[in-house]
Order: sequence, then structure tokens, then C-alpha cells
Amino acid sequence: MLQDSRRSSVLSGKSDELGEGWRSPITRRVFLVSSAVLAGTMMTSASASPQGTETMYGLISKVDVVSGQRDALVSILLEGVAGMPGCLSYVVANDPENPDAIWITEVWDSQASHDASLSLPSVQDAIAQGGPMIAGFSERIVTAPVGGHGLTS
Repeated sequence: MLQDSRRSSVLSGKSDELGEGWRSPITRRVFLVSSAVLAGTMMTSASASPQGTETMYGLISKVDVVSGQRDALVSILLEGVAGMPGCLSYVVANDPENPDAIWITEVWDSQASHDASLSLPSVQDAIAQGGPMIAGFSERIVTAPVGGHGLTS
């Protein structure tokens, strides 16, 4: 539970961990942006990872974007997605019913890899650039992926 509070503080921009003066709500790229982005209950899954030693961790987040800034935010989020250790899938999608919303779907080899990604320079840059474009986070769902196209179960 303590980790949930810490993550909520970091992602909402109310934590000193992001540096002095940070106040914009953001997930990681969620967030590349937790990503992000996003308060919720942390769960442990019972699924096997591709390596068979840890559990896969999934996150689906709906990000509310400042009006007119969706394309700019999507661009920022997609810039630094390569080279995130443990990231098996990172998809940014426009919400077809809301021009001021996007969905971010992530699959990681473990929750630890996801958590560690929040300190990567590319993620920190995305938070700094994209934060002012984020109006808030309306949904955050933690999942326990078991496999799929591109994922080894």
C-alpha cells in the first residue's frame, strides 16, 4: 500500500521525487506516462513471464488531454519507447469517441521493470515535456497478462 501512495504522489506530480516545482499530473510517457499514469490498486499476478521466473505486469490507462494537445502528447509518448528494459509492449491509441483522450496499454516482464522505467532519462524527459498537456487520468487498470501475439506465455 505504501508503494501505491508513493506512485500516486509521483504520477500526480505531488512528489519531491520529480524535482522542485513539479506540479503537473502525469503517468510516465504515463506517462511515457503511469505511466503512469495513474492511481489504483497494485496487484500481483500468478502468470508466468517469458523467462518463467517472474510475473508479467500489464497496465491500461486512459489519459485525459488538454484540449487540442492530443497529437503533440502522442508524439512525445512515442518518441522514447524503444530501449525500455523489460517492456514487452507499449501502445498509445487515440480514443475514437473523445478527441481529448488517449489510451496507453503496456505489458512488462515484471512490475519491477515497470517501476524502474520511471527513472529512465527518456521517461523523465517525456514527463517534463508532456506533463503540461495532461488534464488528468480517468482510468487505470492493472492486468496480469498471460500471453498474446508478440508475447511469450
